[in-house]
Amino acid sequence: MISKEVYSPSEDSWLLQECISKTNLRGLKCLDLGTGSGIIGVEMLSRGAKEVVFVDINSKALSVAKKKVKEYKTHNVGHTFVSRFVKSDLFSNLKEKFDFIAFNPPYVPSDEIKWVDLDGGENGRVVIDKFIEGVKKHLKRKGVLFLLVSSLNKPAELKSLLKKQGFAVKIIGRKKLFFEELLVLKCSL
Repeated sequence: MISKEVYSPSEDSWLLQECISKTNLRGLKCLDLGTGSGIIGVEMLSRGAKEVVFVDINSKALSVAKKKVKEYKTHNVGHTFVSRFVKSDLFSNLKEKFDFIAFNPPYVPSDEIKWVDLDGGENGRVVIDKFIEGVKKHLKRKGVLFLLVSSLNKPAELKSLLKKQGFAVKIIGRKKLFFEELLVLKCSL
C-alpha cells in the first residue's frame, strides 16, 4: 500500500502495465491519465517515451508519482526525458495532444461515488463515458489509447462507442478475477 489517499497498484494496474511493457514508445509524448501511484507512467518511460504527463485529480497521487519518477531517474541516469505532473479532472486542465494515452479509470459499478479512484457510478461507466467523449481531441493523428475496463462495464457497448469516435478497437490484455474479467482495450485512430 502506497498511501491511504492514493490508489495502490492492484491486478488492474499490473495488467495495464504488462500491456504497456510490450509496447515501443520510443520518442513519443505520452499521457498517464489517473496516474495514482505513477507505475503506468514510469513504465511508459521505461519503454522509451520522451515525455510523460502524469495526471490525477488527487494531489497526493501526483506527489507519489513524482517520487516514483525520481526513483526511476536515479536508476536510469542515461535516459533523458521530460515529466510533468498536472492536477486535472480528466482533460479539464490539458490542452495538448499525445501520441499515446493510458487510462485505468474508476470502473467499479456503484450507486454513489464515495471513492473517486474506484467508484464508477452506474455500470461503472460514469467516468469512462465522459473520457470517451473527450479523448479524441487529445490524441494525435495515428495516436493510440490503452483503456482498462471490466466485464461489468458492458465492454461491447464501450467498443461500439469507441468505434463511433473513429477508433479501431481490439482487446490486448485479459485477467479473470473471481467476479469479473479485466480487459485492456487498444484503441487506434
